[in-house]
Amino acid sequence: MNPTRPAIHVVDDDPDFRDALAWLFDSRGHAVQTWASGQLFLDGVRPQGGAWSPAVVLLDIRMEPLSGLATFELLKSLGCPWPVLFLTGHGDVSMAVLAVKNGAWDFLEKPFQDNELVDKVEAALARTQSDDAQLEQRLRQSMASLSQREREVLEQLLQGHYNKNIADHLGITPRTVEFHRANIFEKMGVHSAVELRTTWGVFT
Repeated sequence: MNPTRPAIHVVDDDPDFRDALAWLFDSRGHAVQTWASGQLFLDGVRPQGGAWSPAVVLLDIRMEPLSGLATFELLKSLGCPWPVLFLTGHGDVSMAVLAVKNGAWDFLEKPFQDNELVDKVEAALARTQSDDAQLEQRLRQSMASLSQREREVLEQLLQGHYNKNIADHLGITPRTVEFHRANIFEKMGVHSAVELRTTWGVFT
């Protein structure tokens, strides 16, 4: 698991509003990162890939040129599991409701009380940490069920090696590698080497 504190990402094109939220959450002991646009945010978090550390996103629904809704859809396409809380003006409530139906965590209409916002964010963080803890426990149980040879094959798979290379390295036949590989996928609950490495990123 990533040892860093859970982060709160504030994505808003209003610098004064970003600074105010950064101060608010920092004063409550949370790690905060601010972004001036949806595109900058996506570019900044994309390198995390499958190893998403715990975080919550506060996303302004009206931004240019990339709107909050468009940013949300692109974030989902990356496979990001972070809860997204939309911040919206009165005229955008219907859009925020639609976003929640499409998987957003919640929305809050401006102006809002600081304590109400902090409560919603901390509830989202608690869920994220709980989900990560459950996943880590499942992966630990899966690891414990692997044989010594399966662990050796797993290590090679995580390094991106192909069956023939693994067979040569371990002194076994490719057919035997395929057998162990199938067992590893079943025990780890994945269907491909790519999915295996993505899932493993949460564990390490």
